[in-house]
Amino acid sequence: MSIATDAQPSKKAGAENGYDAAAMNMNCWVDGKPVSSENILTVYSPYDRRIVGTVQLVNASHTELAIRTALKGGPRLSRYERYSILEKTRQLLMERKEEFAQTISAESGLAIKEGRYETGRAHDVLMFAAIECLKDDGQIFSCDISPSGKARKIFTLREPLKLAVAITPFNHPLNQVVHKIAPAIAAGTPVILKPSEKTPLTAIKLAELLYQAGLPHYMLSVLLGPTKEVAEILVKDPRIDLVSFTGSVAVGKRIAETAGYKKVILELGGNDPLIILEDADMDLAVTLAAEGAYRNSGQRCTAVKRILVQDSIREVFTKRLLEKTKEYTCGDPADPETKVGTVIDEQSAIYLESVVKKAVEQGAKVLMGGKRQGALLEPTVIVDVPRDAQMVMQESFGPLAPILGFKDIDDAIALSNSTDFGLSSGVVTKNMEHAIRFVKELKVGTVNINEVPGYRIESSPFGGIKDSGLGIKEGVIEAIKCFTFVKTFSMAW
Repeated sequence: MSIATDAQPSKKAGAENGYDAAAMNMNCWVDGKPVSSENILTVYSPYDRRIVGTVQLVNASHTELAIRTALKGGPRLSRYERYSILEKTRQLLMERKEEFAQTISAESGLAIKEGRYETGRAHDVLMFAAIECLKDDGQIFSCDISPSGKARKIFTLREPLKLAVAITPFNHPLNQVVHKIAPAIAAGTPVILKPSEKTPLTAIKLAELLYQAGLPHYMLSVLLGPTKEVAEILVKDPRIDLVSFTGSVAVGKRIAETAGYKKVILELGGNDPLIILEDADMDLAVTLAAEGAYRNSGQRCTAVKRILVQDSIREVFTKRLLEKTKEYTCGDPADPETKVGTVIDEQSAIYLESVVKKAVEQGAKVLMGGKRQGALLEPTVIVDVPRDAQMVMQESFGPLAPILGFKDIDDAIALSNSTDFGLSSGVVTKNMEHAIRFVKELKVGTVNINEVPGYRIESSPFGGIKDSGLGIKEGVIEAIKCFTFVKTFSMAW
């Protein structure tokens, strides 16, 4: 494991594939046109602070124009037209996959390996959303099935919403965006995207691909600008039918309080445990713990935030995890050999440093890692973490691997359920009875047996309860449902 001591200009990760990145000058898009503005957002690399790109920002008048453009609309796209646009976008993305991976890595500080992996995930989202366009999703109900019935049939179909807003976070600059945009397009619902100011370049590049693939201008606008002139207006405007938000608990709850009479989809934080029982396959448990805690620099809502290990195997597991952690090199995100890049910025790394320090003051011990240089933070193994430490009660969004012991299954379930979050969980065991009990008793949206908490495919339902969300699921199929409403009609039959 290594960490840079003096940040140097990043290596050209795409050079071996014929791609050489340069600073990008990009625009928000409204009414199918790039916005020209005097207000500029500069995006810096979290690793070496070089300028990755600039974006021309919008103001309240642009926000109003985007709303009116979407509501005015245009010819309604057929299912096949929606399919064709998403399929063409998928093809274009694959043709430029290294360019997108490079942009993801440069603006987020994620290892280039993660950028390439994320581009592959976005491919799947587009593919599954395109497939759903070709499916008939209605239902038929016969009305002569009761003594008071009659010879009629009731049919259902789904209609698109007038307009939706998608607000996305920094930690998956491409996949978080495509998980909202692709289902909206598949549903036929116009959408206004407000990506994170920390990672806007990838989102804008995706919008440009969609336009190139034939998406009409009224179906998508991309806005970045002051909160009061963009996000607040979009959340509060009564002409908007839905706000889909992924981000922090505090902002999500504020959106819920201010959105008014509209649908709200909130995918918020997680404090996901990996629960390792004494009968677990040790090789599997160690691999899942390391992958879950360190991949994407630990910046996933479904990352392993707490490693709960049965007391009888805790010492052996800890030794094995220390050895495994040595494989997760930390450094230049553009270096293909780097496994863990930066967190999103130095302020976030300083916060993670502080929660480790507080845990140590409460009696925890750092066995490996913990060193910080700018936004780089080494993968960190911490043991004897108190159950009430800030690190494990709140969401620590970084490459931390805090290990907590438990006595038995009752203790494990109580410990897992002890925080305000309820997104995902992983359980490592060979005992099916134990597995079933965890599925039934963990207060979370997902329980994965012998997998990391975040495992899913892009079309499967995803979402949490408690402070992790309102229980409304995302994933391509569920999201398409959210971007539509059900219309019912009946006929004599």
